[in-house]
Amino acid sequence: MPIQVLMPALSPTMTEGNLVKWQKNEGDKIKAGDVIAEIETDKATMEVEAVDEGILGKVLVPAGTDGVKVNTLIALILEDCEDASAIKIPETTAQAVSKPQEEQSTAVSAPTAHASTPAPTPTHDKGGRVFATPLAKRIATQNGINLNQVQGSGPHGRIVKRDLEGAKAAPRVFGESGFEDIKLNGMRKTIAKRLTEAKQTIPHFYLTVDCEIDELLSFRTKLNAMPNAKGKLSVNDFVVRAVALALMDEPDANVTFHGDYLRRYSQADVCVAVAIDGGLVTPIVKAANLKSLNEISLEVKDLAEKARAGKLPPEAYQGGSFTISNLGMYGIKHFDAIINPPQACILAVGAGEQRAIVKNGTLVAANMMTCTLSIDHRALDGAVGSSFLKALKGYIENPLSLLVL
Repeated sequence: MPIQVLMPALSPTMTEGNLVKWQKNEGDKIKAGDVIAEIETDKATMEVEAVDEGILGKVLVPAGTDGVKVNTLIALILEDCEDASAIKIPETTAQAVSKPQEEQSTAVSAPTAHASTPAPTPTHDKGGRVFATPLAKRIATQNGINLNQVQGSGPHGRIVKRDLEGAKAAPRVFGESGFEDIKLNGMRKTIAKRLTEAKQTIPHFYLTVDCEIDELLSFRTKLNAMPNAKGKLSVNDFVVRAVALALMDEPDANVTFHGDYLRRYSQADVCVAVAIDGGLVTPIVKAANLKSLNEISLEVKDLAEKARAGKLPPEAYQGGSFTISNLGMYGIKHFDAIINPPQACILAVGAGEQRAIVKNGTLVAANMMTCTLSIDHRALDGAVGSSFLKALKGYIENPLSLLVL
């Protein structure tokens, strides 16, 4: 009996995904562990591996199909002793595949078992919707390229990265109305839903502290100039390490809220907000309290690169006990961040800048950085938040204490 391949749930909250690409054609032999397809969720594009051996007998959901529900039958694998005559497509599945739907991004049927490569098809469906890979869409958005004027050369006529080489940016035309409507992608819809719920249901309150960072900046310059330096440390790397140690000093801040109980963590799993095209993700530096500045720096860079490429696995951004959102690189001095539930805190980090401060009765210039802690008042009170910020300020203003001894 053919083995059913179902649309996988790649995260606990996933209800549907986009079937971006089939890595195997009908008739191809498959081994357990082979990558057979790429699925796009609201956070990333994930590779799906086969768990059984056999031959890909029938593709039921074509590459490029959007909004495929979890547990939908997407393909059938023939066991070694079976041939194509064993394939029997369930009636409901056959109707869904044979009848084009508005939400599908391709109007072609799956390739036959004898086709070595998918036949090219139109780049647009009857509704004018564009078939393009997530990467191609991001490149087009960044460069102002009109995908309606690009012919796709990928599977099923899908627009891929190479099709955009040499393409010119399209002029912005708003028409008589003077505006344009931009459809929200899956990630932005998820962000909108979660943050609306967070702001409406979590009783936020805020505590702010100013940290002098002259010594940190000097220490960072010396570390980066060392011959054995493994890449360049950023101010944010110091902040991640300082947050992790401060959470160990004030464990009541290292919690998540779960209605009738708090979950306190023994390690500091620190999420770092990363802006990507179309949204925001928060990959996790796990057990940051046990990692050196160099380890944190390399890990944050790796996670950010994967996030921007859409290749971040779910386990890399699900969970965490605390989040850092740093807008200092954009010149933002101060802001209040929205808590990411079930976490109880998020730290908003502003830009370091020279300010006039009073030291020992004398007005002097110093580089200062403002940090604002957003707190879920159901989980923490002001005293705990203040204790955490006091510890954080101590680590940031004494950067030598951040070294792993």
